[in-house]
Amino acid sequence: MKAAVYDSYGPPEVVKIADIPRPEPSAQQVLVKVHAGTVNRTDCGFRSAEYFITRLFSGLFNPKIKVLGCEFAGVVESVGDKVEKFAPGDKVFGFNDMHWGGHAEYILLQEKDAFTHIPPGLSMDMAAALTEGAHYALCYIRAAKIKQGDKVLVNGGTGAIGSAAIQLLKYFGANVTAVCDTEYMQVVADLGADRVIDYTKEDFTQLNESFDMVFDAVGKSTFGKTKRLLKKNGKYASTELGPRGENPFLALLGTLKKGKKVLFPLPFIRLDDVEFIAKISAEKRFSPLIDRAYSLDQIVDAYRYVDSGQKRGNVIISMTLSAN
Repeated sequence: MKAAVYDSYGPPEVVKIADIPRPEPSAQQVLVKVHAGTVNRTDCGFRSAEYFITRLFSGLFNPKIKVLGCEFAGVVESVGDKVEKFAPGDKVFGFNDMHWGGHAEYILLQEKDAFTHIPPGLSMDMAAALTEGAHYALCYIRAAKIKQGDKVLVNGGTGAIGSAAIQLLKYFGANVTAVCDTEYMQVVADLGADRVIDYTKEDFTQLNESFDMVFDAVGKSTFGKTKRLLKKNGKYASTELGPRGENPFLALLGTLKKGKKVLFPLPFIRLDDVEFIAKISAEKRFSPLIDRAYSLDQIVDAYRYVDSGQKRGNVIISMTLSAN
């Protein structure tokens, strides 16, 4: 089968298209023919190993797993003889950052992994983009214990995580102020934001109001710059480590005191999370924001684009697209 393979850490060019053996399912495994995946910040982080900590999971000197792609959507090709939940022909989607494999024509999964059936009427491209942004956003929202009526500011409302966070926060009943650039203000408003701030015209850190949570979904600000925006027991969270890797340490310090604090939860996805995302998608209360699509043969270009920081929402890898 065709797959995007990398044997060393580095820039997008370390990824090559190669033919590798197609896996076969054992008793409790499911083989899925991938129709679409994504290239996202998680894939890029493990490909580049820019943050050394990722090597503790993926391999100290060289990657142990050669095919990335944590998000996928496709059709069940075959199942092991002890699989009960899935059958050949089922349309499924999910997230797997333990064994990866979404950047290939087939992905092998355990029946208990974080994947489920695609909601009716949803395209493969949309289904492929359901989990990464929503899963991370959900992790932060839960850590902050956001409840109905809370005020939350989301910096980076057009990213995969930020656009998902806006929709999930509205689902949980929060009042959302979102920050983006001029071109995408209406897009962000359509996602459900109660107010949209154009960062090219206004510095959100100078607002004269307070929030229960400031969620920096693009990692472009700091706790120090946004602390004045937080209520007495408000929380700041960022999707990045922060300057000199300060956010995890500030989060640890925050466990020792009351008041304003930094959250840095370790993301962990469960099957329940994927099923929840499927549910709210079926209810038309969550829809991933899509930027553009590439073929598998164009995956290096996709990586370059995501690395550029210019993407808005999700970048799709479509197995049905031609490189031409």
